[in-house]
Amino acid sequence: MPRVVHFEIPCAEPERAAKFYAEVFGWKINKWDGPEEYWLASTGEAGQPGIDGGLMRLTDMFPTTVNTIDVPSVDDFVAAIKAHGGTILIPKFALPGVGYLAYFKDPEGNTLGIMQADPTAR
Repeated sequence: MPRVVHFEIPCAEPERAAKFYAEVFGWKINKWDGPEEYWLASTGEAGQPGIDGGLMRLTDMFPTTVNTIDVPSVDDFVAAIKAHGGTILIPKFALPGVGYLAYFKDPEGNTLGIMQADPTAR
């Protein structure tokens, strides 16, 4: 069954937000060296309940926190989302070395992501 595996918090000033979450909750936050401006947030030790996430620059498309759901096939779930009244905001794209991602709105207007893990994604 697909589960929420990642969260993203949009921020007007990600560096300020990184400092806030690190100081308040003790999260370890590091700027990602990938092609996008992004900060990875480790919220606890491996094996503990919970998920890790990231901080991203605030945009009109992502005005609030986004949860990402792990799926076996982005293509299959994009089709299911459309068939059940959801809207694809950002079609499937490769995140090199991580997998494939797409973002959608559910029929209630919530923005979420779906991710298919694949370390060979280019």
